[in-house]
Amino acid sequence: MTQHLGGPGRPRLLSTSLGTHLDAFGWREWGLLAAIATVWGSSFLLMEIGLRSFAPGLVTLCRIGFGALALALVPRARRTRIDREDLPRVALLGVVWMGIPLLLFPVAQQWIDSSVAGMVNGAMPLTVAAWSAVLLWRLPARTQAIGLVIGFGGIVAISLPEIPLGQVAAAGTAETAAGTGLVVMAVILYGLAANLAVPLQQRYGALAVLLRAQLAALVVVVPFGLVALRGSTFAWGPALAMIPLGVLGTGLAFVLMATLVGRVGGPRGSIAIYFVPVVAIILGVVALGEHVHPLALAGTALVLVGAWVTSRREHTRPASDQTAG
Repeated sequence: MTQHLGGPGRPRLLSTSLGTHLDAFGWREWGLLAAIATVWGSSFLLMEIGLRSFAPGLVTLCRIGFGALALALVPRARRTRIDREDLPRVALLGVVWMGIPLLLFPVAQQWIDSSVAGMVNGAMPLTVAAWSAVLLWRLPARTQAIGLVIGFGGIVAISLPEIPLGQVAAAGTAETAAGTGLVVMAVILYGLAANLAVPLQQRYGALAVLLRAQLAALVVVVPFGLVALRGSTFAWGPALAMIPLGVLGTGLAFVLMATLVGRVGGPRGSIAIYFVPVVAIILGVVALGEHVHPLALAGTALVLVGAWVTSRREHTRPASDQTAG
């Protein structure tokens, strides 16, 4: 069922739907979630490598460009036709999911630490639930709402040990406030995008939608990428890191995320974001021999509990009761 802002009739630009799979997560849903978290959890390392030589705008351009190129090589993505009336929704999806947020994060992290940005980014499932409530005119089920809050508590616990004390002391400065504000703006857009993706994925499949969405995002980021060329130098390591960052982190991962939210709905599908810092912790321990703070271990446990609670069967009211005002 699709709902939108406004009365009955032709759906408007901002619309979403319930997931097609309301039961508890099965192996397919957990598999999608694990793949998304693994790819996005490792993307931070690839971005760090890229930023050694490339300015932020160029990194954004490369990752979206390689992502779109990878999807364009898939015949199904190219050949699936999208109705003209849905093209503005697909373009909006590309702008609010990739075009703007992927530019905001590098700028924000000039003023705030990545751990702060990661903690704020962890609020995405909450913004997804808020947008879903607005667009569907129904609050999340109690079980899912409790799970989302528990999971976000885990994200806070994981992030707190990594926040520099100097960042806390400077929390009132204009630069810190501006950086945090940019991340909050990006997370709000992510919440909207996860909802917009649901009915589009259900109608056309993730491949066709994401290819066209990433082409729309390119229109936004190309000017910033070209300007960033001045502040960039070429090196093979950063250049090669852009390939998996784009192909996997921007091409494959967004397709998997769109598929997941199409199946289980935006709020439940967005819990994949809770596992991104968990993957980063595991990679740090295995690859770099890093020590894990006890609070981060407790946070990981909360993330797992919150995800399990959120993944339970979603109970909804009859369709006749879910009107759009």
